[in-house]
Amino acid sequence: MDIRAPEQQYNPYRVYTREEWARLRDDTPMTLEPGEFDRLRSLHDRLDLQEVEDIYLPLSRLLSIYVDAMQRLYYAERQFLNIRDRKVPYIIGVAGSVAVGKSTTARVLQALLARWSPRPKVELITTDGFLYPNAVLERHGIMQKKGFPESYDLPMLLNFLSDIKAGRRHVRAPVYSHLTYDIVPNQWAEIDQPDILIVEGVNVLQTGKLPRDGKAVPVVSDFFDFSVYIDADEAALRQWYIKRFLALRDTAFTNPKSYFNRYALLSDEEATATAIAIWERTNLANLEDNILPTRPRATLILKKGADHTVESVALRRL
Repeated sequence: MDIRAPEQQYNPYRVYTREEWARLRDDTPMTLEPGEFDRLRSLHDRLDLQEVEDIYLPLSRLLSIYVDAMQRLYYAERQFLNIRDRKVPYIIGVAGSVAVGKSTTARVLQALLARWSPRPKVELITTDGFLYPNAVLERHGIMQKKGFPESYDLPMLLNFLSDIKAGRRHVRAPVYSHLTYDIVPNQWAEIDQPDILIVEGVNVLQTGKLPRDGKAVPVVSDFFDFSVYIDADEAALRQWYIKRFLALRDTAFTNPKSYFNRYALLSDEEATATAIAIWERTNLANLEDNILPTRPRATLILKKGADHTVESVALRRL
């Protein structure tokens, strides 16, 4: 008789220690130059040769298998349906909390995937550009919920992904400025038929409420072929956020054009207290209510330790 609790009887993921995962690199070549690590790494994130070799090269190898298999499936389906040949990009979602290192992961993957043979076109987009402008958030009283699902122009994001997946040319996305903390008026990023598109954002794995009438309701992750969730304990995330806030106080916040310029003259104690208040009021609430519940929807979960290195990898079973 199996006396395990129901939730222990089946784990949809195969979990690998760092050492087990690193061995799966096999002969995947290192294509990054030592000088690139600083460019790819976000503020206070951890990225060095060992992290790329142990974590990202095995992931690159795995993704090459997934992309090749999906491309063959696309081709076979188009033949079956008698559809004229068109380019169908492979879309990878990267999700996780604020300060967890999503941007680093997305940039490293972009750099590695772009150097596969025969040099695929790999683009990267963040969902920040699909946030409503601050004026709209203020008007609806949700400025304190910036980054929550309701703060995004979801129809615009879904239309963007639909156009990308349909192979349309010159698809435009709004541009977001972290300096002004707002959408940049009349500026656009253009994505033109990539082979692979990486979409990074805190809530890209959100599902939303299901309609009672059974009508189809698209969500962002419907367009993903593979998704990565960057995971870490809340205590570590909190500490990383505070550390980043203090660093920005001494750098970006000193710019008079910065939305957060008012924090530039805070003492260490005042800045720490402010960072904790923002974390608890906004980022922790978003993590607990919206981001963390989507973790089980990811294809692969990278679990980080307090030093920002990945300690284990969980891969969804096929």
